[in-house]
Amino acid sequence: MKNRRCLALLAAIGLLALGRPVAAHDIPADSTVRMFVKPEGQRLHVLVRVQMASINDIDWPLRRPTGYLDLARVEPFLRDASTQWIADYMDVFEGGTKLAYPTLTSVRLSAEGDVSFTTYDDALAHVTGPVMAEDMTLLPTQGALDALFDYTIQSDQSRFSLHPRFDRFGLRVLTILQFLAPNGSIRSFEYEGGDPGMVRLDPEWHQTAQKFAGMGFRYLINGIDSLLFLLCLIVPFRRVRELVAIVGAFAAAHSITFIASAFGMAPEVSWFPPLVVALVAISILYAAVDNVIALSTPLRAGVESPTGPSASAFSRRWMTAFAFGLAHGFAFSTSLGQSLQFAGSHMVTAVLSFNAGIELAQLLVLAVVIPVIALLFRFVVSERLGTIIVSALAAHVGWHWLTVRVSQLWKYQFTMPDLTPAFFADVLRWLMIVVAVAGVWWLGSLLLKSRVERRSAGLQ
Repeated sequence: MKNRRCLALLAAIGLLALGRPVAAHDIPADSTVRMFVKPEGQRLHVLVRVQMASINDIDWPLRRPTGYLDLARVEPFLRDASTQWIADYMDVFEGGTKLAYPTLTSVRLSAEGDVSFTTYDDALAHVTGPVMAEDMTLLPTQGALDALFDYTIQSDQSRFSLHPRFDRFGLRVLTILQFLAPNGSIRSFEYEGGDPGMVRLDPEWHQTAQKFAGMGFRYLINGIDSLLFLLCLIVPFRRVRELVAIVGAFAAAHSITFIASAFGMAPEVSWFPPLVVALVAISILYAAVDNVIALSTPLRAGVESPTGPSASAFSRRWMTAFAFGLAHGFAFSTSLGQSLQFAGSHMVTAVLSFNAGIELAQLLVLAVVIPVIALLFRFVVSERLGTIIVSALAAHVGWHWLTVRVSQLWKYQFTMPDLTPAFFADVLRWLMIVVAVAGVWWLGSLLLKSRVERRSAGLQ
């Protein structure tokens, strides 16, 4: 009896499967969403193109037995898909106010290879133009769904933001968005991730400052390279005056190259970014080995002791921090790259805020790490042995990273840049920066020499 019931159930499921094709399908690995946003009068026009392969759970009307879309009956289903898969998962804001649910003004189905979404005017003409011919053959996973949404707004001069949640469209979702401002300017965005959070199309300066300061803060906290180098720098030097000099030299150096690179002064050659990360690995290895070999005597934090690291060791250390800080600054700038598109018209604010976030994170790390190191060296392991252990571990990691990154670097073809006027202009700008850096270096050396002479006179 039990077996008969199971067989009957299986038969019923089979009949259902034969009588009605399954609408669901796997989402694609890569999906591209194209969007145009344009405020005009009391309306905010939002044009969206989504690949049909990204839309699931819609019971499309099909021609029997071919399985092609029945284009004569498809429009209501396209409207349902537009609201259920796009409008329901896209919040649009005017200032800080979330706009009411939009009106779906028009919807169209596009064939494979359609290029009408290249410009706003072409996309608008396509979405509001003639529908696809009914004799076209298109599978439910082919082509694209194009939709025009209209939001009611107070003024086209307002600042607009949107929060799309399109992560259901694919494993990797790329969004290409253009914002057409009322003054005729066009701001382009291109980002990965179906849910990027709030995308401010025309942010105010304080919104840009807050966003990029947070990005800089998170970058350093998550950047194991810079944290490991910073740890190697300060393990043997934890007195306040020495910390200020070493950390200040590192901060000044990476700020110089970071800001210069963020404004387009870094070499635009393919091998430069891998060269920078290789130099970062060298910086960790050098500082760690210097701790083990050169700093042969322990330092007791907060106590002036002749048994601590010598003045020459300290001089070498702040110079190390400054020299390798230049490479770290270039590395910081690579992380900023694509994010500058979210700065709006406040590029300078974004760069300075990102750098300020890095410095704030650096101070926080020092405030946590230095007391922990002091406690460990006091109650767990001697300072000399502890410094050697930490430095040896850092040197091992630095050496591993160096071998991997150098092997990647050698895969690039090194070519000479074109000797154009733009090239010589860049060289001139960098020469000016080098002169400024050399001036800072020279001034620091004078101050250090004066300090050492005063200390020597005091001891006498």
